[in-house]
Amino acid sequence: MKRTTNHIEYLGETEELARYAKALGHPTRIKILNYLENQSCCFTGDLVEVIPLAQSTISQHLKELKDAGLIQGEVNPPKIKYCINKENWEKAKVLFQTFFNK
Repeated sequence: MKRTTNHIEYLGETEELARYAKALGHPTRIKILNYLENQSCCFTGDLVEVIPLAQSTISQHLKELKDAGLIQGEVNPPKIKYCINKENWEKAKVLFQTFFNK
């Protein structure tokens, strides 16, 4: 099989969908999003009480969700307050719904 070095162009929506899907690829991240969707905001310590994992592990999952744009953080030293990024969360829902209803 011959390999190609050609660059593949993807639609922006396809790349966004893949980024969101990757962020949702771990059950803990889904649990975090479910929790945040029902709260206005929360701190990492609040999540440690709900999800029985080390704070460092939860912080890693929060970072992945933030990097994907699904959540946003507001620094209030020494804590960070996290909330759903409502605009991107709605966009992700639409992209997934469109993808699955094709």
